[in-house]
Amino acid sequence: MKISAPGFWRRLVSMIYESLLLLAVLFIAGFVFHLVFRDTGSIFFRPAFQLYLLLVAGTYFSWFWTHGGQTLPMQTWKFRVISTDGSQLSIKQAIARYLFAVIGIFFFGCGIFWALFDRNRQFLHDRLAGTRIVKLEDNV
Repeated sequence: MKISAPGFWRRLVSMIYESLLLLAVLFIAGFVFHLVFRDTGSIFFRPAFQLYLLLVAGTYFSWFWTHGGQTLPMQTWKFRVISTDGSQLSIKQAIARYLFAVIGIFFFGCGIFWALFDRNRQFLHDRLAGTRIVKLEDNV
């Protein structure tokens, strides 16, 4: 396997696929939350629900990134997230990457568009967490 940096647009399309899969995961998690906590009139319901969904998404990404470095869309697009030294991500790196990504996306996608100007075409959250996305290519 040859390893190279994937292009910006290819990663963006992969993120769209990822968001569709994540939407399904969050839909099921939200359904379970509403079955367990029926008091939707409480002032704590909405912030608790949002925090719960943030934790579910963080668990989803962190687990896949620390167990093989790939989510299902990343496997489809032949991407892998690795540490800058080439090793598998630690749980600390996975959580940091997720939190930096959430912050970067909520600031109008600045963390994503960073890749357009980065010398290695990496997202800002990858820079901050000490990780990088690589494209796996078959040797032909």
